[in-house]
Amino acid sequence: MFCAFPPICPKQKDIYTVNSFSELNLSAPLLKAIAAEGYDKPTPIQARAIPELMKGRDLLGIAQTGTGKTAAFALPILERLSHATERVAKNSCKVLVLSPTRELASQIGESFKTYGRNLKITRAVVFGGVSIGKQIDILRGGVDVVVATPGRLVDLIERRALTLANVEVLVLDEVDQMLDLGFIHAIRKITGMLPKVRQNLFFSATMPKEISNLASGLLTNPVRVEVAPVATTVDRVNQSVIHVDQASKLKVLVDILKDNNMTRTLVFSRTKHGADKIMKGLSAAGYTASAIHGNKSQTNREKALAGFKAGKILVLVATDIAARGIDVDGVSHVINYDLPHVPESYVHRIGRTARAGAEGVAIAFCAGDERSLLKDIERTIRQSIPVVQHALGKSNLPPAEHEARRPNGRPSQPQGQKRQWNPMGRDGKPSGDNRPRKSSGGSNRPHGGTGAPKRNNGGPGAPKQSGGGKPSWMQEISGAKSDRRPVRMGE
Repeated sequence: MFCAFPPICPKQKDIYTVNSFSELNLSAPLLKAIAAEGYDKPTPIQARAIPELMKGRDLLGIAQTGTGKTAAFALPILERLSHATERVAKNSCKVLVLSPTRELASQIGESFKTYGRNLKITRAVVFGGVSIGKQIDILRGGVDVVVATPGRLVDLIERRALTLANVEVLVLDEVDQMLDLGFIHAIRKITGMLPKVRQNLFFSATMPKEISNLASGLLTNPVRVEVAPVATTVDRVNQSVIHVDQASKLKVLVDILKDNNMTRTLVFSRTKHGADKIMKGLSAAGYTASAIHGNKSQTNREKALAGFKAGKILVLVATDIAARGIDVDGVSHVINYDLPHVPESYVHRIGRTARAGAEGVAIAFCAGDERSLLKDIERTIRQSIPVVQHALGKSNLPPAEHEARRPNGRPSQPQGQKRQWNPMGRDGKPSGDNRPRKSSGGSNRPHGGTGAPKRNNGGPGAPKQSGGGKPSWMQEISGAKSDRRPVRMGE
């Protein structure tokens, strides 16, 4: 096993009053790397998880996306590796991190590289879609940390390029997504090859029953760290839904993209074919757009993400396989072009915006055959999503339900009269001038939108982005949230 951690100071401050990373007993090389990234105060998940992981405990971490979960496990692991005296054996590793997608695996690998820049720690990121030969060469001499997708990891094990006999820390990141993608058999096969004595870390944004069952079988007396209600949406995401016929969705999307506050927009499609169709429609309308999904080569996926990060691509269209792997500064808007069949996926989709306490906007399109999916989502997040109307869309709500969803029982607006609604206003009142305004980050008219927000100084892995206002096409139908508010920890 690794050598023991330095003892935790018995006078360490309570996690609610941790004001800097230096209070978490991290070593100087790590603190220097954190400071170089502009971070000072840990996020709640980091403040709670790091002390427990430094003690070597198993951990089940539940937190919303964008809260800095990667640093929450990467920092204590790097601290642990910095005190190890034994060299890693050939074709083996000391730490194994499993990720559901290639993009997320790459980001985790970059986090280990960034925070471990002042340490002599070796790492490898392995996933499908690229040459397996190069990955075999990297693993031949042994590495400290392997970040992998389950499928490629099994391939490497079967080729005897990697053994898991020396793994001492196992991390399953976004566990629920891995189960959604059908990796349960691969996970059970992999965990069956691991030593019985090891440290186990589970991180997820939601906690379905299947995850609880898996965790109970793999975790030993774990500490549960939960910093947000299970399956709830980010507080600062301003959500809305547009009831629109399926055939009119593309027209509505093209029109709302004229809003200059939409500086970097992520659109979710249910299928790969649908993502390509949306991308082609946006390109025909003059918008710079790209698609990312499982049928795309790794080179194309990386090129699309790079263009989106650089602001050269205004709209990125993605399927759910990329929902957890897109960590881009300044995603101002998330559009659910198709509602997901799994309601928890909605949480992860809109978690791509409003990260680290910044504001963001999530708009859902709901066709007539998707109304049951919308109800499932609202039941899961324990709140009603306000309904707004668009001139190019046709509401598919029955008249009775239309009226029932109006706040405070107010009657319908007379035809021809439009009341502008700016839901981003802090006082909750309609804005006097709700015309689209240019963003300080640049125009997002066709072929525009190159601005990127500044980095947040809150905590690692938690970028900051502009929230943006709401465009003038929105007319309020239902603005009041449900009385069923999420139950927060401690209540």
